[in-house]
Amino acid sequence: MGLGPKQPQFCLKWPWDIPRNPTKPRGCSFETPWLFKSLQNIGSLASNLLVPALKPPLSHDPSSQPSPLVAGNSKDKVLRSQKKGLSAEEQGEAEQRAFASALASRKEATVIEFYSPKCKLCSSLLKFVLEVEGRNSDWLNIVMADAENEMWLPELLHYDIRYVPCFVLLDKNGSALAKTGIPNSRLHVIAGLSHLLKMKRPQNK
Repeated sequence: MGLGPKQPQFCLKWPWDIPRNPTKPRGCSFETPWLFKSLQNIGSLASNLLVPALKPPLSHDPSSQPSPLVAGNSKDKVLRSQKKGLSAEEQGEAEQRAFASALASRKEATVIEFYSPKCKLCSSLLKFVLEVEGRNSDWLNIVMADAENEMWLPELLHYDIRYVPCFVLLDKNGSALAKTGIPNSRLHVIAGLSHLLKMKRPQNK
């Protein structure tokens, strides 16, 4: 209930707003598969035409070059190693089979993590999410959903996913109970996920 600046309802980042050397993981950086895609394309075209004319030539100083760790690199490697050689459709089907299997297990809770392979904040959460699922595997399933894959579009609309990473908590019947808020930082996302788990964690845990 603070009086700080109002958070945006969804995150669209124009190409000229992206820092060359990000110092912190940021959330909500994926190419949406619906209406806003054309808007982003227009922004990209405008950037290509205007930015070179407005900015001085880039320095050749090696320190000014982008970091070799691109957004989503570590998590993307893990995901691709698990689904090597799969098309986007096959990957989406594999993720949805995992989702169906999680619901069929009738565990106390299932959490869907909506992510993007391009999202650096999503990448930074991979190890933590795996540890959380491992420690709570007797009552919890965590499944992943690539928000850039159009096969997840019905779920993106149903759960009103407007940013990544976003975690959605479901009960054993598959009914949505809550989801994490706009990801301001890694710690903010971890706190939000911890709050979701407290809602369904068995009393003896």
